[in-house]
Amino acid sequence: MKKVVIGMSGGVDSSVAAFILKSEGFDVIGVTMQIWDYDLDAEPSGGCCGLSEIEDARAVCEKLDIPHYVLNFRDIFREKIVDYFAREYLAGKTPNPCIACNRFIKWEALMQKARTIGADYFATGHYCEIDIHPRTGRYTLRRSSNPKDQTYVLYDLDQSQLARTLLPLGYFQKNEVREIAADLGLLVADKPDSQEICFIPDSNHGRFLADYIGKPLTPGNFVDVDGNVLGQHGGVANFTIGQRKGLGMAFGRPMFVKEIHADSGIVVLSDEDAIFVRQLVIDDVNFMAFKRIEGEMKCFGKIRYAHKPAACVIRQENDRVHCIFEAPQRAITPGQAAVFYDEDGYLICGGTIV
Repeated sequence: MKKVVIGMSGGVDSSVAAFILKSEGFDVIGVTMQIWDYDLDAEPSGGCCGLSEIEDARAVCEKLDIPHYVLNFRDIFREKIVDYFAREYLAGKTPNPCIACNRFIKWEALMQKARTIGADYFATGHYCEIDIHPRTGRYTLRRSSNPKDQTYVLYDLDQSQLARTLLPLGYFQKNEVREIAADLGLLVADKPDSQEICFIPDSNHGRFLADYIGKPLTPGNFVDVDGNVLGQHGGVANFTIGQRKGLGMAFGRPMFVKEIHADSGIVVLSDEDAIFVRQLVIDDVNFMAFKRIEGEMKCFGKIRYAHKPAACVIRQENDRVHCIFEAPQRAITPGQAAVFYDEDGYLICGGTIV
């Protein structure tokens, strides 16, 4: 019997994924990561790292009659996720902590733990399908029509990780998963999905960062595209490209964040038309369906989780990938990920927008 360790978040997705794996004959072990850093002011409620989530995961494992363990990843979570989050925002970028968590915590630290106890596979409750690309023979993810498709947040997995990963919810719809949980009598069947960053439950990035670095954020100026000063803001870490709400002052007409310059503290505001652009560059690239890109490749690019993939052309220059979209895209944001798919939905590569 093959042994699989599954990451249990205390939510309905990982709970049903564990049930499916057991039903398929795997020796299933549920593991929940304790990732909250208690040196910070308060533990979050909700998300995927609170004590209530650990208790929910334990209750599900008891119901499914599988072992459950809690592993301490607090130090690496603070180093790889929270420190990275703070560093990027303070540099005027918009980080994606969920992608970083998948890479460094789940598929590196937790998968390594799974190997040490003799597990053949590691599994999660992500809505994703792992496939073999028909032309290259490489492991890759394939985008589906499922509204919950999560290939975007898993673009950073390498070939060895994909080979040892099971994603049992790849062919399921969310309503089907909830129905299975209800039929099993799982208390998490109607549990809401987590929406916020798990270590910032109130979604106030600026306040969190000020507390985290132990001092107020440095104020700076709002300017228009011509350099005229429009007012003062409370720190560049409060903003992201394309933002309209929460600017802290009125301008008499809608204004949007176009550029963030952390070195000078300047946040450039513009009309909405000016935040549409056609080009981007990514670095820290992970190639999945292909080892590299030869020449120019027509494909479809996705610049944020909720973004509908748009037609584009990509080319590789040294360790970076350059992209030109057919039509301008709204608010391409440094620090976020851009992911590219071929015409059949196979994930070509992804990386961090620079």
